[in-house]
Amino acid sequence: MSMSNQVETLTNDLQEILDFDELESKIYLTLLRTGPITASALAKELNVDRAVTYRTVDKLVGKNIISTSFSSPKLCMAEEPENAFKFALEQKKGEINKIKKSQNEIIEKISNIRYCPNPGINTPTLRTIQGREYVYADIAQLIENCFETVFIATTVEDVAKMFHTAIPEKIKICEEKGGKVNLLVEIDDTKDISFVKRLGASETRVCKLPSKGRIVVQKEKLLIMSNSSETSGSETDLSISTNAQDMISNIDNLCRLLWKSAKTLDKA
Repeated sequence: MSMSNQVETLTNDLQEILDFDELESKIYLTLLRTGPITASALAKELNVDRAVTYRTVDKLVGKNIISTSFSSPKLCMAEEPENAFKFALEQKKGEINKIKKSQNEIIEKISNIRYCPNPGINTPTLRTIQGREYVYADIAQLIENCFETVFIATTVEDVAKMFHTAIPEKIKICEEKGGKVNLLVEIDDTKDISFVKRLGASETRVCKLPSKGRIVVQKEKLLIMSNSSETSGSETDLSISTNAQDMISNIDNLCRLLWKSAKTLDKA
């Protein structure tokens, strides 16, 4: 893999694991490569507007990912990767502990003021999910609760991002319950097969997909779908989730037709 491809892969990994946007990832990797430099030099190196670079540097300083010197002009310095991951992990632990500590108390307060009962289970619903983290969380929950078959149809790039989430573990749980996850993916380069395999889908087949979107569907249960899975940043990832039976049936039938005509990985 060339150096540029390695940097691109690392940029995507940092976006998913450390919740960076694309510019934050590039700034951190650039500082690791160049060592201490000014924000102005950093902007020139990345060919990015200086004001945007300054704001992004401030954000990364607040996240303890980079630091700045007391000198004039200030120098930007990247934290060692081990420390960056440690800070990110501690932040996530703090968020989880906060939720765990408060959940029972908040749920009890909600039940004391709630008057409207849940809608009937046959009421069709449609909701928008914004942010890749939340989209993947919904997909993981769908898979975990499945006792039958879930179809996922998406791009290699999206599969590579899913690997860094809870989805691989939820696939194992689904299989233990007797369910399975069938992955449909379009592969243009055989080198991408390794990225696809590591997700751990029950079975994977390769075919020409109708779009660059993402489809996750369980028959008669739920559909999660987006027009594109190749958005530039995690916050711009937008999907819909619905239990509308007509939509679910149509998309499930489409996936089953694609599945029948698709090739297995060893024949891709």
